[in-house]
Amino acid sequence: MPTLPATDLNRAKSFYENKLGLKTIKAVNGELIMSAGNGLNISIYKRETPTKADHTVLTFEVEKIEPEVQNLESKGVQFEDYDIPNIKTKNHIYQKGTEKAAWFKDTEGNILCIHEAAIK
Repeated sequence: MPTLPATDLNRAKSFYENKLGLKTIKAVNGELIMSAGNGLNISIYKRETPTKADHTVLTFEVEKIEPEVQNLESKGVQFEDYDIPNIKTKNHIYQKGTEKAAWFKDTEGNILCIHEAAIK
């Protein structure tokens, strides 16, 4: 189960429920267990200091990335744009062949990704 840190569990819970549509299935002792669909759960735990991760910590597979980006943006999610060697986004989306990805941060600074698979 992916495990993510949060300095503010209430803020994180609101983001994951209201912006991403996940459901809290358990909240106990400074930890949230959330259903991400298709039998996948994630854990979000209380931590005093913010995340130090500078890489993607969780990726959600989607059928079509463009409408997902638009939907999340309409809910206030801000996407990261990159123009670095090997990664350049256009309209927030990186494409390599038929594979597509877009990155954003949660309220706790964790880097998340939505990904459209090259092979379906």
